[in-house]
Amino acid sequence: MTHLGHSGRHMGRRGLLAAGAALAAVPALPATARAATAGAPPDGLPSRDAIVAVLRRVADHWIGTHADPGDNQWARATFFGGLLDLYRLTREARYLDYARGWAEGHDYALHSGVTTRHADDHCAGQAYLDLYELEPEQGKIAAIEDSLHRMVFTDRPEKNDDWWWDDALHMAMPPFARIGKLRAEPAYWDKLYALYTHTRSAEGGPGLYAPDSGLWYRDKRFLPGGILSPDGKPVVWSRGNGWVAGGHVKTLKTLPAGARHVPEYRTTLVRELAALRGVQRADGFWNVNLADPAHLPGPETSGTSFFVYATAYAVRARLVPREQYLPVAARGWHGLTTTAVHADGFLGYVQGVGDRPESSQPVGPDTTADFGVGAFLHAGCELAALAG
Repeated sequence: MTHLGHSGRHMGRRGLLAAGAALAAVPALPATARAATAGAPPDGLPSRDAIVAVLRRVADHWIGTHADPGDNQWARATFFGGLLDLYRLTREARYLDYARGWAEGHDYALHSGVTTRHADDHCAGQAYLDLYELEPEQGKIAAIEDSLHRMVFTDRPEKNDDWWWDDALHMAMPPFARIGKLRAEPAYWDKLYALYTHTRSAEGGPGLYAPDSGLWYRDKRFLPGGILSPDGKPVVWSRGNGWVAGGHVKTLKTLPAGARHVPEYRTTLVRELAALRGVQRADGFWNVNLADPAHLPGPETSGTSFFVYATAYAVRARLVPREQYLPVAARGWHGLTTTAVHADGFLGYVQGVGDRPESSQPVGPDTTADFGVGAFLHAGCELAALAG
């Protein structure tokens, strides 16, 4: 397996793989550890109303405990992406009002200004585009459009190595896809693909994608010959793969079916979901290191939420067989709602900001983060559409 994590506490090198060693495919868990065991979570979804009730509880708890809606960096922007998904599902004004207030408080600007090339800074553009689509006013997307236009047309358009870590795919693929669609300008899609191809196939030498496993390294430090788990296994960070899955889903939701690179994006997402299906825990969660169940074992919400989101989307879009993948999403949702969601709507077991399994540990029932809540809202909204 091959993947990494977010930025956080630094983990020292645990050992080296032999230079040029191939990354092993993700091993299937033993039958005793798979979700298809006695006492495992159910394979069917709850009702749409039941799903929406949990989503409201989690969203309302976050809003009720965060009178200040926060900054416009990637973590809070990911929350607002999920919240606006919930608004589209429920049409409840309080969700739109809270999101609009956040965006207006930042003047719909990007964290580092329009000259930024950093994918994290572009994540807020997703929520701004959502708000624009609900209530079109050009000022809402002026900053994100200006910034991407510079990368595509005027600011070193030949430079394609900006996305050097896999999280960037979630942060920035969707805005490029959406501006290209809005302006009917395929140059944005071409630039998206050029940046994506560097991340996938060139970053660090071979690229961060491991075709033999279908999973991704977070960045070049985790490529073969790099950082290992304490037991000498690859570090395949759960949330890093979650960011990749989420980026593919949001991009595929935007691009026309006939767009040139859609087949590759679909194939890559399906390959990742197949690998994830093989390593889902018995309780419905995924471990923080997908390649080593003994490496900081325990439930983790953010990666699991993104995997549920992506799996539910793939079922809805008929990219994967419903009979094989709906149970994966249902078990993940059951684990999240019975273990991570508190009675008052607090969402626990979220690994905080980091870049690997060791980051922001320990993870437990009382650890949460804005981006984890956003991922959970995305997951539930996609499942509600399946259940409805």
